[in-house]
Amino acid sequence: MDNNKGLLVEERQGEAILVEQQSDNLLGKKVYLESYGCQMNFSDSEIVASIMSKAGFETTRNAEEADVVLLNTCAIRDNAEQRVRKRLTQFQSDKKNNPDKVIGILGCMAERLKSQLLEEEKLVDLVAGPDAYRDLPNLVTEVGTGQKAVNVLLSRDETYAEITPVRLDFNGVSAFISITRGCDNMCSFCVVPFTRGRERSRDPKTIVQEAHDLFEKGYREVTLLGQNVDSYRWNITKKGAIIDDQKEVVNFAQLMQKVADVHPDLRIRFSTSHPKDMSDEVLEVMSKNENICEYIHLPVQSGNSEMLERMNRGYTREWYLNRIASIRKHMPNCGISTDIISGFCGETEEQHQDTLSLMKEVKYDFAYMFYYSERPKTLAARKFEDDIPLVEKKRRLTEVIDLQQQHSLESNTRSVGQVHRVLIEGNSKRSDKDQCGRNTQNVMCVFPKTTFKKGEYVNVRVSDCTAATLIGEIV
Repeated sequence: MDNNKGLLVEERQGEAILVEQQSDNLLGKKVYLESYGCQMNFSDSEIVASIMSKAGFETTRNAEEADVVLLNTCAIRDNAEQRVRKRLTQFQSDKKNNPDKVIGILGCMAERLKSQLLEEEKLVDLVAGPDAYRDLPNLVTEVGTGQKAVNVLLSRDETYAEITPVRLDFNGVSAFISITRGCDNMCSFCVVPFTRGRERSRDPKTIVQEAHDLFEKGYREVTLLGQNVDSYRWNITKKGAIIDDQKEVVNFAQLMQKVADVHPDLRIRFSTSHPKDMSDEVLEVMSKNENICEYIHLPVQSGNSEMLERMNRGYTREWYLNRIASIRKHMPNCGISTDIISGFCGETEEQHQDTLSLMKEVKYDFAYMFYYSERPKTLAARKFEDDIPLVEKKRRLTEVIDLQQQHSLESNTRSVGQVHRVLIEGNSKRSDKDQCGRNTQNVMCVFPKTTFKKGEYVNVRVSDCTAATLIGEIV
C-alpha cells in the first residue's frame, strides 16, 4: 500500500479525489486516540488527529463512543508493550457491543508486531507506522470492507511539515513542535532507528510559523522535539556541505534563535540532546536569550567509557563531562537531567560504580532511570548476551534511584529562599486551592492561588521543597 495517499491534489490527483470521497462517508464518525511513551508519540497523535479531522472524524475522549480507537504505541521497553497489549485486550472485549468499531495501533510497535497483533492474537484491525499517518483514512475504509489494513512503510522525507496539529491537551499553555523525525544514531540498545527510520529535518519556516500560531492561540511555551535535536540540519549535510544554494542553511542553534525571536513571552524548551552533537553554539544561543529555558536533558546512559562504546553512544565519559563543564560555564544555574540504564549487557560492578561516581560529579537535577530491557532487532540483541540477572539489575537500579533522590533534594533545597519566574500551567493536582507551574530549570513549583491565571508569568519565592517540587508563594 502506498505511504503517501492523501497528498496534495496537484501531486496525486486521482488518489486525493479518492480521499475526499471517503471523507464524505466518514463524516460524523468519532476517533479516540491514546498515546504511550515519549513526547514524540504525543506530538504524533496531534498530527493524526488533524489528518482524521480533515477526513471527517471528530476527536473524542470517550473510547466507548468512538468508531475508531487508535493506540499510539511505544516499543522502547518491554513493560510499555505489555501495557499496550493489556489495553488492546480490553478494547477487544468492548468491541463485542460494537462489532463495527475499528481498533488500530500506530507508532513504534506497528512494524515489529504487525503480524502477531493482526493474525495471531487478533487484537487489532489496523496497523500504521510513524510515516503512514496520511494513509489512515484509507486504512479505516479498507477495514470497513472486511480487510485487515497495514501500512508500515518508512519514508526518507516525510516530516508532516505542513500539517497543523490538533492540540489534544486541555492545558492550552505548553505545546510540542516536532523539528526532526527518525534517528541515525544506532545505539546498540535502541529500537528507534528501526521503528522511525532515518533522520530528516523539517523546514524551519514551518516550525517558526507553528510557533507563531501557537502564541497567537494563547500558548506560552513550546518544546522543540526530536530524537536528537542537536543534529537538526536544514539544507546542509552532516559534513557541512550546502545542498541547495538557493535555500537558507539552518542548524539547531540558528533554529532556536528563530523560534526565540517569535515573541519574548514565548518560552522555548527542547528535547532530546545527544552529548556527541551538542555544540557550544547552542549553549551560546541559550545563554543570550532569556526566553530559552536554562534546562538541558542530556542522556548519559552509563558513566563508564567501555560501556558507552558497547552501547555505541559515540562519546566517552571524558567527552560527556566536558559537555557538562561547558554547560556550567555558559549557564551556571542550568538545570540538567539525564537517562541512565542499569545492568546493560556485560556491565560489571566496577562499571556500575563508575555510573554512580559520574552522578556524584554532575549531580543531576532529575533523571529517568531504568534497568536494561532487551529489544528485538537491536545490535545488542544480535551481538551481546543479556547476562545480568534481573535481581542484580534491580539492585543496581535501586542504588541509582536512591542517589538521584538525594541529588534532586539537594538541588531543590538550594532554591529555598530564592525567587523564580514561573509560567502558571493550572491548578495543582493535589488541591484546586493551589496553582502550579515550572521555572526555567523545569522544576515544578506549587503556590497558593491568587488572581493570576493560567498562561501568565509570576515570581514565586520558594519557602520549602521536596525532591520533586518547589513550594512557595507569589511575590
